[in-house]
Amino acid sequence: MAEITLVEAVNLALHYEMEHDTNVVVLGEDVGDNGGVFRATVGLKEKFGLRRVIDSPLAEALIGGVAVGMASQGLRPIAEFQFQGFVFPAMEHLMCHAARMRNRTRGRLTCPAVFRAPFGGGIHAPEHHSESVEALFAHIPGFKVVIPSSPQRAYGLLLAAIRSNDPVMFFEPKRIYRTVKSNVIDNGEALPLDTCFTLRKGRDITLVTWGACVVESLQAANALSSQGIEVEVIDVASIKPLDMDTILKSLDKTGRLLVVHEASRSGGVGAEIMARVAETAMCTLKAPLKRVTGMDTVMPYYRNEDYFMIQEQDIIHAARELVEGWK
Repeated sequence: MAEITLVEAVNLALHYEMEHDTNVVVLGEDVGDNGGVFRATVGLKEKFGLRRVIDSPLAEALIGGVAVGMASQGLRPIAEFQFQGFVFPAMEHLMCHAARMRNRTRGRLTCPAVFRAPFGGGIHAPEHHSESVEALFAHIPGFKVVIPSSPQRAYGLLLAAIRSNDPVMFFEPKRIYRTVKSNVIDNGEALPLDTCFTLRKGRDITLVTWGACVVESLQAANALSSQGIEVEVIDVASIKPLDMDTILKSLDKTGRLLVVHEASRSGGVGAEIMARVAETAMCTLKAPLKRVTGMDTVMPYYRNEDYFMIQEQDIIHAARELVEGWK
């Protein structure tokens, strides 16, 4: 067991699975000689060689297409896009082929591929390097969409994603790549891809979040506890499939729901969660449903980035409104 960062946990999981499954290959821009733009693939080329760690041209469409081809023929490719905002040239291959492979061939072929990409703001980068558009991929039938928020979950969820027989979009919140550390046991144990994680127990509010916003949510929950408000914090982790059972069970106890996500407000995953609660659990609510989200704007350049990013005080204010305004 060692205390490592989130990006180091990604690297650890890649090493483990490549060592134990020779069908696993890694491809992407600078993943070999450079070890990846964030160094998530450091050491893989030296250990597993050029046939399994492939530096691609600067061509996202090629990365997506080659990964689909590999997966359809029995390999388990892990394709890295340097940033989530660079995925779109590959969407033809991802949406029209990877996500539909099992259905199109009536199960004769599958697409056991993982498409990794750092995402989110907070590192003073331009807009294509800072987007949070996980909702786009959650809307595509055939994809699993996974977002870890800690080293332990990054390790276990990535192992599960690689072992999945269907394509997984694996988005890594780069703002906390190196700021969050915890102990990780390198034992090859995967975590379920269809389960939320309850990180903090509480009786007054159910706070549902994912990605880097887990950090501010836990900080806000701790601050609210000193004010007499106990918040139950749930890390969704798997945007799709979405574990509503855990969320609804928590709501039965608290009666109040606050969803926090960095992505823009309109059409976000938070709206989907709220819609499902409205469909099945309205009678358990003590207060209206509430969201704290990013703005419906393009991510601003670094001087204004903090105005877009969710702060701890934003979450505290929303939670207090839910409790004090609806007693």
